[in-house]
Amino acid sequence: MKSLSKFHLIILCVTLSFGSCSDHVQSSIPDFPVSLQLNLTSTYPTFRNSYNKSLTFIKGVSVTDRVGFGGILVYTGFDGAYYAFDMACPYELKSTVRVYPNDIGQAVCEKCGSVFDIGYGIGNPSAGPAKEALKRYKTSLSGDILYILH
Repeated sequence: MKSLSKFHLIILCVTLSFGSCSDHVQSSIPDFPVSLQLNLTSTYPTFRNSYNKSLTFIKGVSVTDRVGFGGILVYTGFDGAYYAFDMACPYELKSTVRVYPNDIGQAVCEKCGSVFDIGYGIGNPSAGPAKEALKRYKTSLSGDILYILH
């Protein structure tokens, strides 16, 4: 019986370790394709090397761009890093109800009034009825191009 409990303990540890390898956070926002490339030198020069700046994309710039469920909010955080969020409010769950950035590191839902902290790239709700964070997308900088992917 003692070896059986050790076996179960090993199985539990292995299962937990595999489950924790993913950096994907579950979101109520449906998965839609995301693929956006921003040239920070020629197209968006004021966005580079600054903080508390944002860009919003309801539609793609080129025919190959994909902007998620409700659009993409790209934000330069207080730490100078680039962050990207789906603009759909996780409380409203409609692609046409969006969050928009303000001047103090937050995004606010235009309908329910929920406020999300985006200044450090987290997207957690800080006020309003929303309990779930904004859906985040991966960003990577290669040379002058900022890539946003899901």
